[in-house]
Amino acid sequence: MIKIKIRRIWYEKRRNEKNPGENSSTLFESVPVPRAFLTLALPVVLSKIVSLIYNMADTFFIARTGDADLVAGVSICAPVFLLMISLGDLFGLGGSSVMSRLFGQQRDEEGKRVSGFTFYGAIMAGILVALAMLALRTPVLKMLGAEGNVFYYASQYYTWIALGAPFIILTLVPVNELRTEGLANIAMAGSIVGSVVNIILDPVFIFGFGMGAGGAAAATVLGNVATDIVFIGCICRKSQKLTVDPRLAKVDLAVVGAVLAIGLPASINNLMNSFGTALLNRSLVTYGADKVAAMGIVSKVNMLVTMVMIATAFGAQPLIGYNYGAKNKERLRAILKFDLLVQLATAFVGGAILMVSAPHMIRLFMDDAGIVEAGVPMLRRLLLGLPFTGVFLVCSTLFMSAGKSLCTLTLSVSRQGIIFAVVLLLLSVSLGYTGVITAQPVADLLSALLGAVLLKAGKIEI
Repeated sequence: MIKIKIRRIWYEKRRNEKNPGENSSTLFESVPVPRAFLTLALPVVLSKIVSLIYNMADTFFIARTGDADLVAGVSICAPVFLLMISLGDLFGLGGSSVMSRLFGQQRDEEGKRVSGFTFYGAIMAGILVALAMLALRTPVLKMLGAEGNVFYYASQYYTWIALGAPFIILTLVPVNELRTEGLANIAMAGSIVGSVVNIILDPVFIFGFGMGAGGAAAATVLGNVATDIVFIGCICRKSQKLTVDPRLAKVDLAVVGAVLAIGLPASINNLMNSFGTALLNRSLVTYGADKVAAMGIVSKVNMLVTMVMIATAFGAQPLIGYNYGAKNKERLRAILKFDLLVQLATAFVGGAILMVSAPHMIRLFMDDAGIVEAGVPMLRRLLLGLPFTGVFLVCSTLFMSAGKSLCTLTLSVSRQGIIFAVVLLLLSVSLGYTGVITAQPVADLLSALLGAVLLKAGKIEI
């Protein structure tokens, strides 16, 4: 009898290892909130840290050329990359929001069809974006403020990124949707593989092959190709609730609308990030290419903290969506409280460390007195907005997880869009250069207040 019981336990353990998604409901429903939160969020944090290391390495190798125009050219293309991320989030975040609620309602087959639709939707969108970007290369770069030598380097980077659009956009779908099944470790593995490939290829292409800015972009594209390959393999072998089968990609218009209702605001949020970055660069370029280059480096340093905050917020999104779909309000409230605690702790601790070490962090990328002098006040001002960013992220992911498209859209067009544009205009006119580099933390504060007002107004029941 004891032997039979031992065999049964062993069999169950083996089955769970083979099919980790089958017991995901336990994680979402009954595992203590801190443990469930960290189980889903930590793999996202680790993958984002590796991704951030690749971003830092990218900036490090580009800055090691010692050419401020090259660094500025790559920085000017940042909105283009953000555009692709926004389209990936259209399908990835929109799909994961719908799927997490469906899984919470035990409607797994419908959730699988959503995953098929978003997978192939992202591929088609990537192809269309690549064609449009290549056709409009010169006017787009001019619009972003590229001129002279900066235009030359920006064009190199832009061309390779445009060619890789389908692969870059696609990665955002499975990396978000795998977590709805509790497969956060697999999502992490795919992201890490791509980042490692990118880090290895960066110096080879930039210096070894003499490709400069184009080499950095080519390494980024191939890193995303590697990630896509890992994700597709894992979905085929490990997942029980996701699919890449084109026969299961057909969904009705109501499902498409549900995906777009959340995906579009999420996409607009990233478009607003792109818009905000472009607006900031255009404001800074009048003060010299070195100011644009400094902001490009500062943005990467600031991401050391913001990436962790974003990762924990979106890592918890499937947990929030599942319990909202299951109408488990008590557990949902506990999740949100813990989420906010994590956000604020990360903001204060991480911000304090970077505030003190600002000159050293910037000098790691480019040991240029002018860049360091410009970058230190930029970074310290950005860091002041971190706690407000944390509040904004909790509100944003809650509305997204609950399918509240209007609230999600309102926040999406605010922080880096309408609010940032108005603040940047007012402060640049009244305070000049100081106003330009102070606009972001002020916009962060106002956006957090807007999120709190929407929650206080009772737009969502928790």
